[in-house]
Amino acid sequence: MPSGDRPDCVMPRHVAIIMDGNGRWAKSQGWQRLRGHQAGIDSVRDVVEACAEWGIANLTLYAFSTENWSRPQLEVSGLMKYLKSFLLAEKSTLLENNVRLLGLGQLEDLPDAVLSVLRQVEADTAHCTTMTLRLALSYGGRQEIATAVKRVCQKVSGGELAIDDVTSELIQNNLYDPQMPDPDLVIRTANEHRLSNFLLWQSSYAELYFVDKLWPEFRRGDLGEAVLNYSQRLRKFGKVVEND
Repeated sequence: MPSGDRPDCVMPRHVAIIMDGNGRWAKSQGWQRLRGHQAGIDSVRDVVEACAEWGIANLTLYAFSTENWSRPQLEVSGLMKYLKSFLLAEKSTLLENNVRLLGLGQLEDLPDAVLSVLRQVEADTAHCTTMTLRLALSYGGRQEIATAVKRVCQKVSGGELAIDDVTSELIQNNLYDPQMPDPDLVIRTANEHRLSNFLLWQSSYAELYFVDKLWPEFRRGDLGEAVLNYSQRLRKFGKVVEND
């Protein structure tokens, strides 16, 4: 499809993206890994603007996992620096596109300076209604489920709930963002074919789409191809569909 064109199809309500390949892209250019993370910001900007223009109501980007804290300190510090700079630089773009920003994850683990900026941008964009952009930061799917279970257990042990009250809906309501709709489409770049602890609960019935391109090479045209592919799939949610 032509670069930048809106796919002629029904848009998913929620797209989630595992942005992989920054380090490999930088290495292919003969640069340090951090240059790849910096280059990936251009892809983030293009994809966010495309989703807002195309009517995709929710976009979640896997920006920093709980496992990423174990990377070399220099890389982690650089990533936090880029994150802070991104939030400060892109706030005006978010506002222009009527995009609300939310953090998703163990946000208290972020450096105070980064968390402070994140909270400010969340507050400044809280009134925006075209799209919600969630940045998964210090995020892990297993950790999210464990946290939800702990919250439920505390309510049971405190007498607020009975065991029979525990349902999948109750677990859902105790996740980091209970209002977040389940992703319809999960995209992963860099020819990797796994979820890597991303939205494990929410992605039970998501359509998965894998692309060879490294994240700094991914643009709205690639997003359009993914959305068009998604629109051609038959989603059954475990049910029997006529002519199946």
